Amino acid sequence: MVLPNFEENLRKYAQLLVKSGINVQDGHTVVLSIDVDQAPLARLITEEAYKLGAKEVIVKWADDIINREKFLHTPEEVLTDIPQYKIDESLDHIKKGASRLSVRSSDPDALKGVDSDKVAAYQSAFGKAFHEQRKATQSNKVSWTVAAAAGAAWAAKVFPDLETSEEQVDALWDAIFKAIHLYDEDPVETWAQKDVTLETKADELNKEQFVALHYTAPGTDLTVGLPKGHRWEGAGSDNVRGERFMANMPTEEVFTAPDANRVDGTVVSTKPLSYAGVTITGMKFTFKDGKVVDVTAEEGEDVIKKLVETDEGAARLGEVALVPDPSPISQSGLTFYNTLFDENASNHLALGSAYAFSLEGGVDMSEEELKAAGLNRSTVHVDFMIGSKEMDIDGIREDGSRVPVFRNGDWA
Repeated sequence: MVLPNFEENLRKYAQLLVKSGINVQDGHTVVLSIDVDQAPLARLITEEAYKLGAKEVIVKWADDIINREKFLHTPEEVLTDIPQYKIDESLDHIKKGASRLSVRSSDPDALKGVDSDKVAAYQSAFGKAFHEQRKATQSNKVSWTVAAAAGAAWAAKVFPDLETSEEQVDALWDAIFKAIHLYDEDPVETWAQKDVTLETKADELNKEQFVALHYTAPGTDLTVGLPKGHRWEGAGSDNVRGERFMANMPTEEVFTAPDANRVDGTVVSTKPLSYAGVTITGMKFTFKDGKVVDVTAEEGEDVIKKLVETDEGAARLGEVALVPDPSPISQSGLTFYNTLFDENASNHLALGSAYAFSLEGGVDMSEEELKAAGLNRSTVHVDFMIGSKEMDIDGIREDGSRVPVFRNGDWA
């Protein structure tokens, strides 16, 4: 590692994740999911969380190579038989109000060449088994943060022109640190200001209460309905204890839930999607009455087709997010092959479940009430990127009049 002051910056990163990210308080339980290659960061996160008063830090390790071997050799009936003790553990974490911190560094192509039917079957079984966990995070019952760390295989994908693995990993760490404003004099204060800025933009959209958004760009002509009482949110959210947290670090978006039954037209992706260990490129979706009726892709088409067949809601939208093309991540010129970063360089949509808090009073509604209000329900939630500097978006009011929201990829 030759990146200047790396050890110091890694500790600053750990501090930022536990302070501004999940906002650890006295007595909190923290569940950290992280790759085995990131043990130094995991140790720092654990140390900093305890300094802030955490009563326990539970570390859940992951490993791309072991995971690939599992998918190659484990029978499907074993893969899809999720043990009850794992489900019970998840339910116990929810009961404790445990904060969840997920640090991703996996290879975007970790499962390339693996039987896509087997992967899809596992994804479906996993989603059903941990449905309560998804509900808890999507209704902000608990604090949760998704962040990233530089893994060697991922770095090689982002920086293929650099000669050595060390140079590639350094370059990716540098890009991550820039994206999360770690080089600022006070990153915690920077994130507090970012929260205010994006919340102000969300408030402007909430006052409008558009009934729909109309997207136009090369290959894209899509109208997305918005449910009555929808709520736009920015960087930060409040959990049920009233504690502020940042769900994504980095983030440049404001987002809400679409009406899952009112999406019509065609939309094309503008960045690759890394999903289920496979890179998917050149996606094109056609929607009618809210549902995907056709999907193609230049690469990974079998995987994206299986995704939309996961359950009824997997073929409908659960999130609409606005990100200006001049955002820092977009202007870096990098394709990260990681949704956490690429979605914050581009307007994006998500197939699958909507966040309950994206509807006024939604966190107190049942699953049936949310669905009746137009919020999609599913065991999956997968973002894909559609924005570019050529995209225009109009907000459509109830009287049919239009308001420019985006012009040439930026706020109008």
